[in-house]
Amino acid sequence: MPGFLLNVGSTVICAHGGQAKPTIPNPRVRVMGMPVTTQGPPYAIAGCANPPPPANVGPCIIANWVVAALRVRVMGMPVLMQDSQAICVPTGTPLTVLLTQTRVKVT
Repeated sequence: MPGFLLNVGSTVICAHGGQAKPTIPNPRVRVMGMPVTTQGPPYAIAGCANPPPPANVGPCIIANWVVAALRVRVMGMPVLMQDSQAICVPTGTPLTVLLTQTRVKVT
């Protein structure tokens, strides 16, 4: 499905409100002046409100992307889109894309 491309300036959060940011953005391709993100490197999560053990499993630390663009790649890696899906570790909850650039749409 088509969706807007994610870049470093996109707003992505975990299910508990933690801010997710790419660990290694791709510096070769920029959209609106900011590097795009690809499926390979995980996102780091800061500020997750999920309680630590024994109340729960603890806060989200990283998120690994499991669904990305099918056709568009940067340096051999699929780019991330607005509807891409990620799983947080250790909670197993998804990431949510709240805001992204609106100039480039990919499939």
